[in-house]
Amino acid sequence: MKNLKILLIEDDMIEVMKLNRAIGSLQLNHNIKEANNGEEALKLLEQKDNLPDIILLDLNMPKINGIEFLKILKADDRLKYIPTIILTTSNNQRDLLECYKVGIAGYILKPLKYEDYVSKIEKLLSYWSINELIIEK
Repeated sequence: MKNLKILLIEDDMIEVMKLNRAIGSLQLNHNIKEANNGEEALKLLEQKDNLPDIILLDLNMPKINGIEFLKILKADDRLKYIPTIILTTSNNQRDLLECYKVGIAGYILKPLKYEDYVSKIEKLLSYWSINELIIEK
């Protein structure tokens, strides 16, 4: 399994720590870059020679919300192929539908129990680390 370059877009520092802790406890060597909001993420994505393999995106963020960020991402010819997985507490059906309409690779609800969270993250990352991903030349 390959190590992934992951861009995590999440404004809640506890959630950022939780993901890092989960990946650490699973002894995975994925490379995680963090952005606290969509604007920060777009700045990171300007570095075209260092694009992430996948993006993990929270929906409820200040400045640009997750759906607005997705629309910007999918309108960009270089960025639109990066698989983007929503990682959220929102099981709002309207959000779910809107995200799939814009074009996401997955929609995962964050469970309350930490063990369940680790289990979901493990499945998510093992799935994407065996996928053939588009590498930007």
